[in-house]
Amino acid sequence: MDVNFIGVLVVGAIILAVLYAIGSVFSLWFQALTSNAPVGLVQLFMMRFRKVNATIIVTARITAKKAGLDVTTDKLEAHYMAGGHVMRVINALIAAHKANINLSFDRACAIDLAGRDVLDAVQTSVNPKVIDVPDGKQGRSTIDGIAGDGIQLKVKARVTVRTNIDSLVGGATEETIIARVGEGIVTTIGSAQSHMSVLENPDKISKTVLARGLDAGTAFSILSIDIADIDVGENVGARLRTDKAEADKKVAQAEAERQRAMAVAREQERSCSPRPRSRSPWPRPSARATWASWTTTR
Repeated sequence: MDVNFIGVLVVGAIILAVLYAIGSVFSLWFQALTSNAPVGLVQLFMMRFRKVNATIIVTARITAKKAGLDVTTDKLEAHYMAGGHVMRVINALIAAHKANINLSFDRACAIDLAGRDVLDAVQTSVNPKVIDVPDGKQGRSTIDGIAGDGIQLKVKARVTVRTNIDSLVGGATEETIIARVGEGIVTTIGSAQSHMSVLENPDKISKTVLARGLDAGTAFSILSIDIADIDVGENVGARLRTDKAEADKKVAQAEAERQRAMAVAREQERSCSPRPRSRSPWPRPSARATWASWTTTR
């Protein structure tokens, strides 16, 4: 009796699950049909077996259809199974379509699967954004360069960029733009003969850096480079000359000390060596001369 009761409960649960699945599938099918974006019942049932969220697929297809885009269910399902963000791709396609930007579904999927935010890329392409140089993530608030007269200049810049959809896949990111612009600022300041020429014409930095084509190979197109702030730092040239003079002084002192030590060593060596015997200024008389003088005296 208990076994039969348990069997009835199991069968009842299975029937309820099937009815719930049929009901949800039928609800999605009817929703798509009334939205003029039909999806077959068989496809909806097969999505269940392939562990695809049918609600996301149907919602994405309806959204695209209402915006004037016809994206097939198979493409949406394939992108979902590849690990992509279906709704962000559809929203990006709609935004690009409204802004007259040429963006196909396959390219949008490639951008999304590459790890880029395709919707943000389209929005940045429509509304350019500003990048601060430096961005502050590396603990620096200014880009420092030294002019020809040794005066340090501290610069802050703002770069206005627009996303380049065609080079978004494989293109360099914002970090590359920041690094290249910073390098260009340092090079431009270093090539100036005087820091006053840079202070008088700060737009010289913008024009020089912008003319170098720093956006090549990146995912952005640089629209403008504006100098937000420029300050005078320390006199690095004078400090370097002072340090060099101090170093030369220490080298000269060391050389003088070495010469003095060598002189003391030579003096000590001279005083410790044995003195040679002095020789008589008159030669000794020979034995023959002594005998001759003796015989003569005698």
